[in-house]
Amino acid sequence: MSEKKSVTRLDSTYMDQYEAHVERQRRKKKRLFRRLALFGLLMLIITSSLAVYHVQQRMVYAEKEAEYEQLQEEMASLEDKESDLKEEKELLQQEEYVLEIARSNYFFSKEGEIIFKIPNEEPSY
Repeated sequence: MSEKKSVTRLDSTYMDQYEAHVERQRRKKKRLFRRLALFGLLMLIITSSLAVYHVQQRMVYAEKEAEYEQLQEEMASLEDKESDLKEEKELLQQEEYVLEIARSNYFFSKEGEIIFKIPNEEPSY
């Protein structure tokens, strides 16, 4: 049924050159595959490191932006406080205002005036 065919190899310079050529092509293909795999691995490492760096920078940016907003709010409240203090400073330079504060808070009275302290609460009856 199946007969084994036996082919003898001819030792000739052409066959030797052809086999050397085939071997060189095989090695060349293997080196090309290795270079491509190394290049792909290198690109994967670079891309992943850039992606990680980008994510970290976005997180830092978000933190800085939140801090900036918080500082803006704090600055606005301090500016309001500053304007209130400037206004109070101007009022304290007026003698009438100082006398009014002294009369209301420290019971300072004019000459011949009697001060009665009235409770703020209404009687319960």
